[in-house]
Amino acid sequence: MADSPGSGAADMAGTDQMTVAGAGAAPGYRPGATLSVVTEWRRQFARRRTQLTLAAMVLLPLIVLIAFQFNAGGDDDNGNGEFASLIDLATSGGLNFALFCLFVSASFLLVVVVALFCGDTVASEASWGSLRYLLAVPVPRARLLAVKLVVALAYSGLALLLLVGTALLLGTLRYGWEPLSSTVAAQIPAAEGLLRLLGIVGYLAVALLVVAGLAFLLSVSTDAALGAVGGAVLLWILSSILDQIEALGVVRDFLPTHYSTAWLGLLSTPVQTDDVVRGCISAISYATIFWSLAFWRFTRKDVVS
Repeated sequence: MADSPGSGAADMAGTDQMTVAGAGAAPGYRPGATLSVVTEWRRQFARRRTQLTLAAMVLLPLIVLIAFQFNAGGDDDNGNGEFASLIDLATSGGLNFALFCLFVSASFLLVVVVALFCGDTVASEASWGSLRYLLAVPVPRARLLAVKLVVALAYSGLALLLLVGTALLLGTLRYGWEPLSSTVAAQIPAAEGLLRLLGIVGYLAVALLVVAGLAFLLSVSTDAALGAVGGAVLLWILSSILDQIEALGVVRDFLPTHYSTAWLGLLSTPVQTDDVVRGCISAISYATIFWSLAFWRFTRKDVVS
C-alpha cells in the first residue's frame, strides 16, 4: 500500500521526537524558551522589595525638595561650610538639583540599591527553596543565571534613571531651567550641562558594575540574601576606607573604589576624562571577573535548596 504524501514528514517528526526523548529531554523541550527575561522581569517586579526600592528612588528627590523649602525660611546658623555651598548650588536650577541628588546618593544609597537587586536575586530563591524547582523545570543553569543577571542590572539602571529623572523634573519645575554650576568650573550652558549630567549618570552606571558583580557572586555562594547584599556593601565601604590611606601608595590605584568619584572631572572646564577612562576599565574588569566566578561557581555547585 502506498504511503500518503505526509507520511514521510510524520515519520521524520516522530524520529526527531524519539531522538529528543532518547537524549533525556521531553518532546518539544527547548532550553532557550525557559524563563524568559520578560517572565523574570515580571516575577521581580511583583516583589515588594522591588516596588519599595523604585518608589524610594522617586520619593528621595521630593523629600530633598521639601527639605529645601523648610530650610528656605530658617536661620543661617548652619549656613557655613562646603555642604552649604552645595545646597546653594542645588537650588539654582533643575540641572544643579539633579546633580546634588546624585552627589548625596552615589557613595552609599545607590551602592545599596545595586547590591540589593544583584545580591538578592539568586540567594532569595535559594532561601525560599524555589531555586531547585526552577532548575527542575528544567531551566539550564547558565541561562537561569544570565536571565537573573540581566534583569537585576536592568532594575539597577531603572532605579538610577528614576532618581535622576525625577530630580531633574522636580528641580526644573521648582528652580527653572538654568545653566549647570559646580564648585570646580564656571557655569555650563544648560544644553551642554544636560549632556554632562547624562555622562555622569553613564559613568556611575559603569562604576557600580563592581558592586553588581560582587553582590551577584555572593548571591550564588550563599542562601542568605541579607548576607550577599550586606557583604557587597561592606566590602565596598572597606575598599573606600583603604583608598583614603595614602601609605598604601600605588596599591590604591587597584582598589575598585579608587575611581568612584572620577565623574567630577566631567564638571571641569575643560572636561577631564583620564580618570573616567581608567575608572571604566577598572570597573568592567572587576565586574567581568566577579561574574565569571559566579557562573563558574553556580554551574558546579550542588543546589539543594
